[in-house]
Amino acid sequence: MPSHITDDILLVGTGRMGAAYANVLRTMSRKIVVIGRGRQSASQFEKETGIQPITGGFEQWLVHTERVPDTAIVALPVEELATAALLLLRYGVRRILIEKPGGINESELQAVRNDAQARNADVYVGYNRRFYASTHKALEFIKEDGGVSSFHFDFSEWSHVIAKSDKAPAVKENWFLANSTHVVDLAFFVGGIPRQMNVYTAGGLAWHPAASVFCGAGCTDKGALFSYHADWESPGRWGIELMTRKRRLMLRPLEQLQVQHIGSTLVEQASLEDHLDLMYKPGLYRQTEAFLENSNHASLVTIEQQCDRWKRFYSPIVNASSD
Repeated sequence: MPSHITDDILLVGTGRMGAAYANVLRTMSRKIVVIGRGRQSASQFEKETGIQPITGGFEQWLVHTERVPDTAIVALPVEELATAALLLLRYGVRRILIEKPGGINESELQAVRNDAQARNADVYVGYNRRFYASTHKALEFIKEDGGVSSFHFDFSEWSHVIAKSDKAPAVKENWFLANSTHVVDLAFFVGGIPRQMNVYTAGGLAWHPAASVFCGAGCTDKGALFSYHADWESPGRWGIELMTRKRRLMLRPLEQLQVQHIGSTLVEQASLEDHLDLMYKPGLYRQTEAFLENSNHASLVTIEQQCDRWKRFYSPIVNASSD
């Protein structure tokens, strides 16, 4: 096992997310070691980023290298995330940013959490929408107005597209955790963590038998009431609406922010400082910056928090009884 830890950043994965991270890290003038598996994806990665990755898979690279970076970013498919994180922890990597959701199910999340705690390592889960310029502006308005009084969110998915996709069956079966939590995480990040919640589900799909219709409501630790709805068998799209005493804030799409002021029916587009979101994958620059420079950043999700969220409200939302 390698005994020398370097200050380089190890980037695992040469797909679209890997290329997105590489472009950010290159702009930050960070020295990175990129590991991919296949030559085809590596070739495309090099065309997009100008960086030549090492091929053959990071498992083989770890076995043969003498120097392993202390910090790593894992941008692999969902079904490979937890395995990669566990292997990196085993080889002494102390700080890891792993793409959402960090694992394909509860047992994988817990395994990463337990190993990270045992090795005194820090593992974070990449929910980049927390770092959108639209999110930042919404939080500014909320602070000005004295907090969120209520909010509603919709995590409807395009099941007709997902069913035909080449995603692994296990990923589809856990699609709520793998994908929909982007919206749920953001809604609760802005509006508060559920303190009490009533949840209902109905239906089911061949690729997602647990449910296809979701509905619920509750209150958060910030005193806000909330409701949610999603119907994966009907047309729809992601969205969040946040109500304050002075404004209604609408994130639909999540990258944009529309504002309605009290006493007016006019809906206005908010002005955003979103140049970084336009230059790079939205939210990714600020998320990567927070991970590399401020491990205590309030917008970062730790693996411990991710496990807690699964137990307290992700699992109830997707596995609720329809009774």
